[in-house]
Amino acid sequence: MSSGGGSVASLWTEVNRCGQNGDFTRALKAANKILHEVKEDVTALHCKIVCLVQNCSFKEALNVMNTYSKVLGSELIVFEKAYCEYRLNRVESALKTIESVSEQTDKLKELYGQRYDECKAVYTDLIRNSQDEYEEERKTNLSAVVAAMSTWEKASPDDLGLSETTYELSYNAACTLIGRGQLTEALNKLQEAEELCRVFFSEDSDITEEDVESELAVIHSQMAYIMQLQGRTEEALQLYNQVIKLKPSDVGLLAVTANNIITINKDQNVFDSKKKVKLTNADGVEYKLAKKQLQAIEFNKALLAMYTNQADQCRKLTSGLQSQNPGHPRPVLIQVAQLCREKQHSKAIELLQRFSDQHPDSASGIKLTMAQLYLSQACDILRSIEDFKHKQGMISALVSMYSHEEDIDSAIDVFSQAIQYYQSEQPGSSVHLALVREAADFKLKYGRKKEAISDLEQLWKQNTNDIHTLAQLISAYSLVDQDKAKSLSKHLPSPESMSFNVDVDELENSHGANYVRKKAAKVTGENPPKEQGISEWDGESLFFSCLCSGKLPKNYDPTANPDPERWLPMRERTYYRGRKKGKKKEQVGKGTQGATSGAASDLDASKTASSPPTSPRPGSAQASASTSAPAASNVVPPRQQKPATAGPGARKKAPQKKKKGSKSGW
Repeated sequence: MSSGGGSVASLWTEVNRCGQNGDFTRALKAANKILHEVKEDVTALHCKIVCLVQNCSFKEALNVMNTYSKVLGSELIVFEKAYCEYRLNRVESALKTIESVSEQTDKLKELYGQRYDECKAVYTDLIRNSQDEYEEERKTNLSAVVAAMSTWEKASPDDLGLSETTYELSYNAACTLIGRGQLTEALNKLQEAEELCRVFFSEDSDITEEDVESELAVIHSQMAYIMQLQGRTEEALQLYNQVIKLKPSDVGLLAVTANNIITINKDQNVFDSKKKVKLTNADGVEYKLAKKQLQAIEFNKALLAMYTNQADQCRKLTSGLQSQNPGHPRPVLIQVAQLCREKQHSKAIELLQRFSDQHPDSASGIKLTMAQLYLSQACDILRSIEDFKHKQGMISALVSMYSHEEDIDSAIDVFSQAIQYYQSEQPGSSVHLALVREAADFKLKYGRKKEAISDLEQLWKQNTNDIHTLAQLISAYSLVDQDKAKSLSKHLPSPESMSFNVDVDELENSHGANYVRKKAAKVTGENPPKEQGISEWDGESLFFSCLCSGKLPKNYDPTANPDPERWLPMRERTYYRGRKKGKKKEQVGKGTQGATSGAASDLDASKTASSPPTSPRPGSAQASASTSAPAASNVVPPRQQKPATAGPGARKKAPQKKKKGSKSGW
């Protein structure tokens, strides 16, 4: 029995030590061992719940609380239970849990303040009436509340006068400006937040550059969002991808960034969007984002399924969205778009009419969509009228309507049928040629050069002097048949035969000319005037002046005439006689094996006696071997930081959870 008591005491010591060090995984193991020895120990159960909450195992913590509710009681674990329900997005259950307690503590008030409509007053009261070390966190949360109200509820709360001394406060102020539509000011505020963040972490020598970039990821992602709203999609996409490459630990940040990349891609770069959408399905995303953020992500998933021709997946997603948001028009509009892609316009109109009758508040936008669909049906009805089918007014109306619908193929088909009709009924008439000209211009306008070749050939045959049509025909043939384009280019007029009445001097001296001809200035003296038409600045003269700007040689004689052939290579000069072919001073291999011709003089002692010392002369190339060790670099291990709980669109610190553990308290 004594050994068991000693074992439990040592386990409590382990729980206390691990809790103070923040190692809640080991503390949880020790708490489980205590419960194995002493079942239904209240303090051990409470420690286990706290450890599970710290490890973000909210469902498991709730299960423990529900299982041992009679042992623990309602008052002891009310905060932990409400906090777990809040983190699991069970807001109404969390409110009921908090309201079931008669006395509201500060931490319960902070948790109650997570609702935007009431939390502003709660945090304001806490800041005024509490004096502890959590004042900065409460101010950060209050600024996050203001930012959330501005972003999600489109409210304009009063200025609370919070000093932006930290990068979190500055970031939240930028989020507030985004909600008000002041994008330029918000971008400047985010740049200030980035600077404050770098200064803050520069004071800590244990923080690496990777840690700083990871903390700045949320600021950079918000900068990219502003750029996206401003239409600077290329810059935004580059910044988004930089955030993705950092792989931040905040799954909510990754999900929002990936979602925004998908919105930029739209129906392009679908393969990249498919990879990015996986980041929005990570575990824990639903606990990090607001309801509207999760809703937008689900809408974009349905649109991506439609763009990738996954009709069944699109219907499944939109049906789920419609059941979750019965009054929201967007799921219905996505279903209608999918039906239109399948050419089921009648079913699409019926779906819109049904939704409009059930939800009259959203009828305005729905009826506009119905009018657009009716417009598509109107085109089919107009084309079915045989008496007016080939009239110029009808053709113009149909082409305009199809162009508005971005249905270029149908518009070209209207032109083709009309041209065939007039080709058989009125060939060569003014109406016929006008239709051919309009069809060719329409196809060229939308990049259909290959399809425009037949129309352009027909027009050029009617008038071979039409240079404009010939140029268009050559341009179109250059994509299909290079030889044909070259043969047609022979019919173009020569430059000599084309009189443009252009003043070349005036054109060169114009504002847009890259080369400006300078007039020669009047000079006096012996220097002759420069030739007209030669620029004052050219590469050769600049290079020559650079060569002549150096120092003269020491043996330079200004009275001597320079060599006139000094610019020619030595071999090309008249006085060059070639190199003299003489014997080398020292020939290896002559005489005794291994000896040289100078060996006798080297062995003469009379000559070596007066020889100078063997120390090297100044400037001699005496080699010296040196070994250099590589410079050592101290690598500081990265410090792992626990990610803060981020509010929707704002940096928001999670409410402080008071830790309860062993009898000694931690």
